[in-house]
Amino acid sequence: MSAARSNYVRPLDIKNGRVDMTHGSGGRAMAQLIEELFGRHFDNEFLRQGNDGATLPAPTGGRMVMACDGHVVSPLFFPGGDIGCLSVHGTINDVAVMGAKPLWLAANFILEEGFPLADLDRIVASMARAAAEAGVPVVTGDTKVVERGKADGVFIGTTGVGVVPEGVNVSGDRARAGDAILLSGTLGDHGMAIMAQRESLGFAAPILSDTAALHALIAAMLATGADVRVLRDPTRGGLATTLNEIARQSQAGMMIEESAIPVNPEVAAACEFLGLDPLYVANEGKLVAIVAEADAERVLAAMRAHPRGVRAARIGTVIEDPHHFVQMTTGFGGRRIVDWLTGEQLPRIC
Repeated sequence: MSAARSNYVRPLDIKNGRVDMTHGSGGRAMAQLIEELFGRHFDNEFLRQGNDGATLPAPTGGRMVMACDGHVVSPLFFPGGDIGCLSVHGTINDVAVMGAKPLWLAANFILEEGFPLADLDRIVASMARAAAEAGVPVVTGDTKVVERGKADGVFIGTTGVGVVPEGVNVSGDRARAGDAILLSGTLGDHGMAIMAQRESLGFAAPILSDTAALHALIAAMLATGADVRVLRDPTRGGLATTLNEIARQSQAGMMIEESAIPVNPEVAAACEFLGLDPLYVANEGKLVAIVAEADAERVLAAMRAHPRGVRAARIGTVIEDPHHFVQMTTGFGGRRIVDWLTGEQLPRIC
């Protein structure tokens, strides 16, 4: 047998193959998986360096932001998205709500032995599309394989890096009494899409996840020159938990209006059927903004002019409150405390 023939490696059988322990061994099989699957989808000049990390150009001016996230959603594929695009969107948004322009992503995969390569290919292709659409490439990563039964198919960890421009100061401790509370769109779409898929619930109108990258919307808001004090994406724990986090950081209270909060009818119906509160249901393509009162209408107009903020609304006001409570005026004219999420309303939603 010739030397050339002895070095021949059969291409990955993406259609029928499965992850095995050699794909995480650090040897030829792992190199092949990286090259033929991950490299094929994520290809870019930085990834092609082929080192243990990516050498990246240093940005000039501003402040660096780095955020990391883990994604363990079940099921892996759901109406409106999958764990792949979710992992990209979630980390881009974590960087963007700091007022930063996202620049690069890193991704690590924990794969379970026996996981179908076709599903892995579909997930990585979804990640690559989401990253390309956002203009934020995956430049480095890592892969590990664990024994069958030690994971749930695939877990994805992502890290994002971005730069906050000079003059932008967005932080959870900057909310002040009198500020306006804005919401970019409807609540609960992602969490209820996951629940409907998981429980095989059928509704007259399908519920789709809202998973999306928000950095372009945030850039449009900041471009108004308004004093945007706080930005946050209300993921796990939903709007209620997010507002409580901000109230605690800023040592202020919040007063929101139930009638002003947009919720799609099918999501409201599903929440009522399952005994859930949309205020606590996860979102993956919405943001909360707290802005100076004088700038509220200008920012709201910019949000509504962007595809990701068409249904943006002012939902309340920051108030003085030594207890730092989040309160809501109900549709019946009463008032109630909107407390932190207790326990876990929806497990494994991101």
